Amino acid sequence: MRNRSIGEKEQTSSRYGGSPSLQIAAATFGILSLELAMIRWTSGQVRVFAYFNNLVLIASFLGMGLGLVLGRRHGGLLHWTLPTLAAITLVLGFAEPLGLVHIAFPDTSIHLWGAEFSIEGIGQLVVNYVIFLCLIVAIVVLFLFAGSAVGSLFPRLPALKAYRWDLVGSLLGVVGVTIVTAMGYGPWAWLALAVVPFAWLSRRPSSLVAGVAVLFVAAYSAGGAYFSPYNRIDLRFEPDSIGLDVNRDFHQSMHDLSDEGIVASARPEDVRGMHRVYDLPFVINNRRATALIVGAGTGNDVAEAIRQGYGRIHSVDIDPEIIELGRQLHPERPYEDRHVKVVVDDARAFFENHQGEVFDAVVFGLLDSHSMFTSLSSLRLDNFVYTEEGIRAAWQHVAPEGHLSVSFSIFGGAWIFDRLYWTIAKATGREPIAFLHGMHYGCTFIVAGPQANLDLSGVEFPQVAPTTDRSLVKTTSDDWPFLYVRPGVFPWGYILVLCFLLIFAVCATVLAFGKSGLRKDFDPVLFLMGEAFLLIETRGVTALSLLFGSTWVVNSAVFAGIFVMALLANEVVIRFRPSRPLVWFPWLLASVLLVWAVFPSTLSGLPIMERGAVGGLLNALPVGFAGIIVSILLARSRNPAASLGSNLLGSVFGGCLEYLSMITGLRALALVALFIYVVALLALTQGAIGKSFPVAEGSDTHTHAG
Repeated sequence: MRNRSIGEKEQTSSRYGGSPSLQIAAATFGILSLELAMIRWTSGQVRVFAYFNNLVLIASFLGMGLGLVLGRRHGGLLHWTLPTLAAITLVLGFAEPLGLVHIAFPDTSIHLWGAEFSIEGIGQLVVNYVIFLCLIVAIVVLFLFAGSAVGSLFPRLPALKAYRWDLVGSLLGVVGVTIVTAMGYGPWAWLALAVVPFAWLSRRPSSLVAGVAVLFVAAYSAGGAYFSPYNRIDLRFEPDSIGLDVNRDFHQSMHDLSDEGIVASARPEDVRGMHRVYDLPFVINNRRATALIVGAGTGNDVAEAIRQGYGRIHSVDIDPEIIELGRQLHPERPYEDRHVKVVVDDARAFFENHQGEVFDAVVFGLLDSHSMFTSLSSLRLDNFVYTEEGIRAAWQHVAPEGHLSVSFSIFGGAWIFDRLYWTIAKATGREPIAFLHGMHYGCTFIVAGPQANLDLSGVEFPQVAPTTDRSLVKTTSDDWPFLYVRPGVFPWGYILVLCFLLIFAVCATVLAFGKSGLRKDFDPVLFLMGEAFLLIETRGVTALSLLFGSTWVVNSAVFAGIFVMALLANEVVIRFRPSRPLVWFPWLLASVLLVWAVFPSTLSGLPIMERGAVGGLLNALPVGFAGIIVSILLARSRNPAASLGSNLLGSVFGGCLEYLSMITGLRALALVALFIYVVALLALTQGAIGKSFPVAEGSDTHTHAG
């Protein structure tokens, strides 16, 4: 009797008004919006998370998977979503007074521009780990409560119809976040997309109060910052410059390096030294008709090119907000000059897509990244710029009488200088001349064109050479683009975090399902499908970023495309009722092999329309075939919500496996996914999902609890 009353109470608690389909769509819209908001907001409030937002994604998948499993039995968990978000918001919103903004990650195996540190004391090590892991666990709990809404609502519709509205809500979430991002709104708007649907679903005063508190604290946390699609940007007004911090870390400054500006400065000798650094790429060659500047930022390099008489200047930067700040605030107003053409794009995409003139100077500004280009991988925004193929693409735009200049901070140590030096040498076929100027620990690499006549006699900076032989240096490529991975250092810190996540996931999964539930409701095939799919999704996003650029627009389009393909696959199963998932596995395996065989770099020579068609098709095929298999299996499941939860829990393990790419390279991810799909096929053929087929194959009858 007691069990019945609890069930009745929870069934009632899930009826918030509106149809179940609308409620499911609202819940998944809120979850997707909350996921992307937390990824962006944590990056701007605790700077180390700018380098680890893939861990935030993994934590959200873990929480959602657990919530789907628990929601059917505990529908009331939904009401804890916004109060929990409010508690997390208080911590993140007041991260600065709490001393959380600049906590360092205790591992030096990956260079994080100073956000990493070596073991200096067991006490600090433990404190930093506890803070880091507590934030991860809090995100898991938040998404557990959010995911429980879908888990409680899922049984109220036929499995595939419930899944349809799950996907529709997620797709609309991508669209909503894309619109808010394009409009340049801050964290209060990102979080509002999640607060509104969960406040509507809960209908409790406590949820409404918590939601309002979330928005107020989020608005407070923004302060006077600007928000681009990539970064939180804070300005610092100093006597001789305007500094920009991105994600709470120094990024660049605007200087007046004109003769008048130098004379008027408070530190003329220091400013004159900066002028010589910016001068270097533009004065060594008498041919000054055209210049291409990538990583142009707020415009210091552009101002110098104008000053040195370059007739046509292409200025490229990925961040539109940084360009706009340069347009408004740079004291020399370089972006108003008629000789300058401003392009908002990824540098690598510009190299691949630009047709026509070559340039007398192709200049890399201090182009570096303090954020990831997608939460699905451990890559950063600039990783594909500094690969052998990326440098070669830039070299192809250098006129025979021109030169290539690459400036980079070697703050990480001699190893990063050696890696970049030999990568440039392999890409151009010429060893660069490297000048150590020291501004921001910087070094400038110069490569002369085959007919160039450079005058380096006036360069005052010392020349430096690599300390390690070429054969001993692991250079970067499109397959292994990990510029910041420090050689010879074991990543014990990352291993500990991943092991914690995996152990936590296993224990939480056992508790969520219970012993009997593990036997009845845990779906190993869908778990494996989720694990492999995350790798395929990661591989697809990185591949398309190589073809079209690592921009936020490309990422949004890819995510939307994935949801559209999954939705189409689901509609195919609803309409045509295929009953045998085994039939689709050969097609899935063949499409994954095709993804492995055709590396994106091989398509870069195609015209952009053909490149888009072929690249898009390669990415869509495994997503479509996997989507059909997942929909068929969901239709057959006795507990579709738990099966979908199993699928998301598999994504947690797939997200951890993505780190293997730092060892194997990106291309091998397809082979790892292929192996997992084969295991899923074997599990399916051997009846590993046992009793999860209570209805006829391909049927779409209503499923009920129990």
